[in-house]
Amino acid sequence: MGLAQQIIEGNRTALGQGITLLESTLTEHEKQAQDLITACTPYSGNSIRVGVTGVPGVGKSTFIEAFGKLLTSQGKKVAVLAIDPTSERTYGSILGDKSRMHELAADKNAFIRPSPSSGTLGGVANKTRESIILCEAAGFEIILIETVGVGQSETTVSNLVDFFLLLMLAGAGDELQGIKRGIMELADALIITKADGDNITNSKNAALAYKRALHLFPAMENGWTPQVSTCSALENIGILEIFETINKFDTQMISSGWKMENRKDQNSYWLHHEVKEKLGSKQYNSLLAEGKLNILEKELTKGKTIYQLLVSL
Repeated sequence: MGLAQQIIEGNRTALGQGITLLESTLTEHEKQAQDLITACTPYSGNSIRVGVTGVPGVGKSTFIEAFGKLLTSQGKKVAVLAIDPTSERTYGSILGDKSRMHELAADKNAFIRPSPSSGTLGGVANKTRESIILCEAAGFEIILIETVGVGQSETTVSNLVDFFLLLMLAGAGDELQGIKRGIMELADALIITKADGDNITNSKNAALAYKRALHLFPAMENGWTPQVSTCSALENIGILEIFETINKFDTQMISSGWKMENRKDQNSYWLHHEVKEKLGSKQYNSLLAEGKLNILEKELTKGKTIYQLLVSL
């Protein structure tokens, strides 16, 4: 049985092997990886993709474990793609998220995959988009992408996900200074974490401050009003409400047709990104001027993969 078929049948070991193949920099693996993506793409798309970002120390891993355990307790299949920063000096990554989420890692309905950012900007890894496709083909209904956590440059993740979750700390001394326009405008929900013990009052005050400040931002194109709430992952407070918010968002965006349109826009974004990456800016601009990229975008909506279109150039 081929690797693609094993992934489609939900084999988690095969899924891990598939992502390893995607991340390989060996030339002989590239064609195998793209064939794998082509085989899995028809089985992908049926999930809620959630980006989770926030500054280092905000508790992303603790939050994801609590959130993931809630989802699996409701019978959901959850995949976590955790991006770890790569050292500029040694080119290594710690990839410690699996050990930080040991309970979720042991759950049969969960799959956790740490990946190195390998210098890619935007808080995501180079093959995160393709990894999402494989996870969806394997039957995972909720895909959580935990970003590096470097702040404003993390906007690339919004081109991968349906719902963008921004985690913030209270009592850090710069509540409203934490509102960085680039990333705040993309957030569908803003969660004040660690709202427990002596920090409850601080968290509530921070939530109020952010709610007032969000009114200064223009309305979102999809008609959604960003939600602000507090949670404690340690005490499991406010976690269910966050899932309810995500479900409400998903239902609303499916019925309005926004989710499908947004996914199309994201695919176009990655098509342009890959063409520029593979062929360089000069050839990209030439294809753009000739209108060839418009033709490729139309082919993309008919079910062709980006790799199949790149080969045709």
